[in-house]
Amino acid sequence: MASKDLSWKYVEDQTVEPDVVRGARAQSLELGVEAVSPATGAQLAVIAAALAAESIIEIGTGIGVSGLWLLQGAPDAQLTSIDVEADHHEAARRHFTEAGHAPARVRLITGRAADVLPRMNEHDYDVVLIDADAASLLEYVEHALRLVRAGGAVLVPHALWRDTVADPAKRDGVTADLRGLIAELRESPAVHVAISPVGDGLLQLITAR
Repeated sequence: MASKDLSWKYVEDQTVEPDVVRGARAQSLELGVEAVSPATGAQLAVIAAALAAESIIEIGTGIGVSGLWLLQGAPDAQLTSIDVEADHHEAARRHFTEAGHAPARVRLITGRAADVLPRMNEHDYDVVLIDADAASLLEYVEHALRLVRAGGAVLVPHALWRDTVADPAKRDGVTADLRGLIAELRESPAVHVAISPVGDGLLQLITAR
């Protein structure tokens, strides 16, 4: 497994983050907010670019790292980002502004995702990113599949959950939920499923057209 660890580190080290993303990541570390890894962020950007995303929604703003990466790939997209922490949104907005994204194109909604998501329009988003409250993951994925357009992407960072998903001895709630979700989705004809090992794992769902 050592070679896999070296490959993982190589991929992360070869990812060049824009200065504004590095700044947001540094602030995330200071505040104890876990952000997606650099290589995960780069993969988010590639997917957003490949889909020519025009409308993106993310559940879990943090300090803006994942949102900045998504807009790196789709700079003309409209980003809607939901987080319960108003202080996080205040910090994230500064980073989005520094990156040159017009305030009108970044909508930050402060509130519980469980309350906000039911009010969002169905099949209205090219990309849905879920990076918040792992205990509510199954509920968020259900909402995401309702919100994403046909041929759009639902992206779930931390899908390998600190290496516990691959370890059959680990059976905590989040780990079991992720295993069950992956098993259910891979049998579904409604989505194309892939799991990337970058960062803490990235579950990628592309809805069938």
